[in-house]
Amino acid sequence: MTNQQIARVLGEMGQLLELKGENVFKIRAYERAAQTLRALGDDLATLRADDGLEDIPGIGKQIAAKIGELLDTGTCRAHQELLAEFPPGLLEMMAIPEVGPKSVQVLYREMGIDSIEKLEGAAQAGHLRELTGFGAKTEENILKGIERLRRHHERTPLGEALPLAMEFIARLGARAPVEQISHAGSLRRMCETIGDLDLLATSASPAQVMEVFTTLDLVREVIATGDTKSSVITELGMQVDLRVVPDESFGAALQYFTGSKQHNIRVRELAVRKGLKLSEWGVFTAKTEKRLAGETEEEVYAAIGLPWMPAELREDTGEVEAALADALPALIALEDLRGDCHTHTEWSDGKASIAEMAAAAKARGYKYLAICDHSVGRTVARGLDSERLRQQVKEIRQFNKRHGNGFTLLAGSEVDILRDGRLDFPDAVLQGLDFVVASVHTSFKLGRDEQTRRIIRAMENPHVSVIGHPTGRLIGRRDPYEVDVDALIAAARRTGCALELNSFPDRLDLNDRYCRLAKDAGVPIFVDTDAHAPDHLALIEYGIA
Repeated sequence: MTNQQIARVLGEMGQLLELKGENVFKIRAYERAAQTLRALGDDLATLRADDGLEDIPGIGKQIAAKIGELLDTGTCRAHQELLAEFPPGLLEMMAIPEVGPKSVQVLYREMGIDSIEKLEGAAQAGHLRELTGFGAKTEENILKGIERLRRHHERTPLGEALPLAMEFIARLGARAPVEQISHAGSLRRMCETIGDLDLLATSASPAQVMEVFTTLDLVREVIATGDTKSSVITELGMQVDLRVVPDESFGAALQYFTGSKQHNIRVRELAVRKGLKLSEWGVFTAKTEKRLAGETEEEVYAAIGLPWMPAELREDTGEVEAALADALPALIALEDLRGDCHTHTEWSDGKASIAEMAAAAKARGYKYLAICDHSVGRTVARGLDSERLRQQVKEIRQFNKRHGNGFTLLAGSEVDILRDGRLDFPDAVLQGLDFVVASVHTSFKLGRDEQTRRIIRAMENPHVSVIGHPTGRLIGRRDPYEVDVDALIAAARRTGCALELNSFPDRLDLNDRYCRLAKDAGVPIFVDTDAHAPDHLALIEYGIA
């Protein structure tokens, strides 16, 4: 099993334990383990061979044993026992953004609802309001949640799609006679959610490549297979299409299948005006069909009179005009980063010590790292009270004295923004910190005006450095709360408070459009990871993209 498949099993175990009403810390242990494995760069089978499973932050002896069982057999007895305790539809119902485990228990016990279809029918008929605690608004929210869930099932979050694509590419590169191979489509453009995975390759033996591709153990079902194109469904339910193209067409095919559709339309319009034809096979003169380019993307764009454009820009949001004016922006790259200003440790809900997080940051070449464990009100995350925070700050100061040498730990906190906009710590505590992330973790359903006023009041506190994950979304699981982001950007410019781009792949918050608006307004953006373990620091890749 792959890291992603094992992460899915552990995540399901956390959900089932929550449905069962188990201890919250046991539930969180499985959730955090799943989260850690999704971001893990090393292969679990290799780590296990080196007796390294328990060295992974958040992976204790019991969970390590279950990972070993999954690696050996592809299944886990404890997982199967939990699945057997409930109708399978209950787990599916828990994926609905507006339905939690307690609601599922009530719906099943009181009305026998054990599937999304039954729940949808009962909500549409107005039957749910017969239950205590359920009303017309609850029914409306559940129906919206079902709609969001179905939309989500059609697309896969970037954080799941990219590791899957890299796994396919690595296995094909090792086992098939491919010469060049790359992912394309919305994944190459690093969109926040992905439809199907598109892979492109060149090979002198395409039929052999297809044979390897369709028989990989990542594949659950083969939809179609041919000499140069095959489509499969993975164990995670995602469709993957592989095309083998000639060497001389690889660049043209990569440009074409990367998209976006609107970007390609603009580029083809330029080609037509120059008397050229552009397709996935290359660039040709319209009159004589003479091939001008196709082997690389760079020569494809050059043949049309354009510089090469990074895939992330290809959304028809002005990049073609900028390219024609020789004004393409310089994009931030991983090597530009000097640190991360939003990380957690075992002092709250993180899985590593301060020293371990510092070592991981130094290994990435960072010059600084801000430790921002949760504030006291975040009890589920073991938030720090003022005395524990004072002790943590003391430990950070001592670390810097002993281990400085060009690297600095910043003493910070992720402070909850309370419902009225006050902060979870008084100013007397905040003024002793180097960095303060202020975040919304409760009261997501406030009206737009009230939620906006709440966050702006926090921004007006002079001790707040940055607003964390400003819209509160969890991609595919929770919509952004109602908030006027334009007003937040204006307030950030007025107060000098920055906004965060939280790189955790289920957040990516602020999104790309709002980041661009903030940049245009002169508002600084902190690209952070919200790391809860050393491996999570690598998630900065998603924020940068």
